[in-house]
Amino acid sequence: MKIPFVKMHGAGNDFVMLNGIEGSLPKDLSSFSKQICHRQFGVGADQVLIAFQSDKADFRMDIFNADGGQVEMCGNGIRCFVQYLRDLKLTSKAQIDVETLAGIIRPEVILDHPKTTENMVWVKVDMGEPELEGAKVPVRQVGRVVDFPFKLTDVIGLGDIATGRLGDDSQSRKVAKSQSLDFKITCVSMGNPHCVIFVEDVKNFPVTTLGPLIEHDSFFPNRVNVEFVQVVNRHKLIQRTWERGSGETFACGTGACAVGVAAVLTGQAEREMKISLKGGDLEIVWDEKTNHVFKTGPATTVFSGEYIW
Repeated sequence: MKIPFVKMHGAGNDFVMLNGIEGSLPKDLSSFSKQICHRQFGVGADQVLIAFQSDKADFRMDIFNADGGQVEMCGNGIRCFVQYLRDLKLTSKAQIDVETLAGIIRPEVILDHPKTTENMVWVKVDMGEPELEGAKVPVRQVGRVVDFPFKLTDVIGLGDIATGRLGDDSQSRKVAKSQSLDFKITCVSMGNPHCVIFVEDVKNFPVTTLGPLIEHDSFFPNRVNVEFVQVVNRHKLIQRTWERGSGETFACGTGACAVGVAAVLTGQAEREMKISLKGGDLEIVWDEKTNHVFKTGPATTVFSGEYIW
């Protein structure tokens, strides 16, 4: 079975795009996603995004992570999604309504953006209102979880790394024999759950060590995406993300929105900001009047092909 696909990325967060409207798909999309996303034995991607018809919106976007799990929403992916549909001539609209497990999301291609190129467009997305109630994020805590004390246990040998001064090396593991680490966390849902942690030196922070431990902590019943963030000033932040089911990714759009909300709630940023990720920059606005979060960033087409399944 040969399955046509397009490889795209949004600020380095990369995707395999599939056409479920006109083409045939594997019956087991979970197993297929695990194989095609594999960096060595497949095409390589963080997620698989699939276009379907919708009774509620212009289109529906289904999302499968690299581990085969289906998830609610992807902020970088939906930017790629609208351009993918335009490239396939399935729509000529610049703005569309997309049904997701997180609700209806509205991406809009900025047709006259100065950074537009032959293979890259810029897209603004109305990501809706952030959810801050703990039970709806979800976390095992009632009410808002803002600057909330959180203890990560069973981390013997990792050292005193809560400030982010130490890296993922042997030195950081020799510094102390702590059995727990204390953080201040802010939890936000942007259709999917996020845990935001502010650190002093995000570049050297052991994201790949602590990310999976926090993702699977019992405090988060549906697991969680974890954002480690350094504040440069009130309009610029640097973010690294451990993404639930995919590991550290070059960018996370819903995560950047959650970071923007968390930075405002903790008094560290204004409502308009630039967030720098490993794969590029995203522009975030948390509009005070509507309470909606708006995200603007690139969507880039890399290549197309056929995958034998």
